[in-house]
Amino acid sequence: RRQLRTMETTQGTSVTLVSKEGDAFEVPLEVARMSKLVRDTTDEADPDDGPQEIPLSAVKATVLAKVIEYCTHYQTENMNPIQTPLKSSKLEDLVQTWYVEFVKVEQILLFEMVTAANYMDIKPLLDLTCLAVAIMIRVCETDTAVRVLANICINCSNLLG
Repeated sequence: RRQLRTMETTQGTSVTLVSKEGDAFEVPLEVARMSKLVRDTTDEADPDDGPQEIPLSAVKATVLAKVIEYCTHYQTENMNPIQTPLKSSKLEDLVQTWYVEFVKVEQILLFEMVTAANYMDIKPLLDLTCLAVAIMIRVCETDTAVRVLANICINCSNLLG
């Protein structure tokens, strides 16, 4: 396993998050605990066991790096809560600029971030990524465009036998 990232912490307490591929990310505990999965795991751990390693078998390394980037930034600038019903279909009207830029990624990575946020139980990240997907869907002009966006079979009659 290779060590990809080490982060210095102010309190010195950190946890190692391990991606699906086995890549290890050392993360400040206060950052990692944004995840309810991590919080529950660290709450149950015996402090005498030494540094903790938490396997995240459903999260790719590239996605985990983005999740950690989000959680780290969130510590210094909490994202504005997303109010519903939405007052705008423009992301920039709903959250701060950093968060708007954060979700300007390839569609597949955005979908993987939704999955990771759900798996790791990070509500603000799940809200942001789902909002970005919802806005992508909202601007689609036809059902075909939505099907292409979501990678849904457009003509599935040949699959029915």
